[in-house]
Amino acid sequence: MTADVLPQLTVRVRDAAHPGGPTAPCTCGTTTLAHRPDTTVLRHAETVAKAHAPDTDPTALTLRLATAARLPGVFLPPLDPAPAAFVDDRPVTLWPYGAPVDPDAPDAAPWEAAATLLARLHRTPPTPATPPMRGPAKAAHAMARLQEALAAGAHPAAPPVLRAWAALPAWARAEAPMPGPRTLCHGDLHLGQLVRHPAPDGPWRLIDVDDLGLGVPAWDLARPASWYACGLLPPDDWTRFLTAYRAAGGPAVPEDGDPWPALDVPARALTVQTGARYLAKAIATERSLDEVEQSLIDACARMAPE
Repeated sequence: MTADVLPQLTVRVRDAAHPGGPTAPCTCGTTTLAHRPDTTVLRHAETVAKAHAPDTDPTALTLRLATAARLPGVFLPPLDPAPAAFVDDRPVTLWPYGAPVDPDAPDAAPWEAAATLLARLHRTPPTPATPPMRGPAKAAHAMARLQEALAAGAHPAAPPVLRAWAALPAWARAEAPMPGPRTLCHGDLHLGQLVRHPAPDGPWRLIDVDDLGLGVPAWDLARPASWYACGLLPPDDWTRFLTAYRAAGGPAVPEDGDPWPALDVPARALTVQTGARYLAKAIATERSLDEVEQSLIDACARMAPE
């Protein structure tokens, strides 16, 4: 990331929020919602600008934006049907502001809304130009980051993660095409991908189209399934999520009975992906794993024992 991204993106979001210039002196500041090597997101007034990752394919991103635009009952629609600009060779997209999930109110987490939106998405016919869902590619990227971190030396938590990764089928490692039947998928579902629009109490909508595409729908259920299996998501919350998904006609799992034959591979892949991300960060900052991080490493060890 270069030093130019934030100031250039600030100009872009201010111009988008006041296309004709403010009619009065603007007293609203610009807020940084995210600032990472792969994503920078700023808010000014009721407009949000996102600078996507440097390696983002603008053509695929435009197709993903078109999908979000044609599904306003599922996704927060973009303000423009294509990237609005480029900042430091990174495509920029513009969005209306939506109120995020409150991390300090876990009892009010919108599990039912998330499940219902996913079911609607999974039942939507894709267009012929729909790109692949990027979930497995993100998992492979997390493993590549871990391998880079391990280049400086071994770590005792790494072997179970590497064994669990090697035990996954090739498609879950982005080394082979995803199996069918495939549907429209979000590709990176977690509660941070939901907002209320209009803020603060409009209906819930999905955000983040970077991984949206055609793929295995169970992948979108895999993160909550993984956290439930690792003991990090209460059983009641998992039941709320799964029950709502089934009630909405979601095709990723059977209508009743055991969902785990469908969820097993994606849930294992998300466990490995998340464990690899946490471990790479711990190595980079030379710190010990916390309790949550260790629980994911332990899960990897159970998935692929020595």
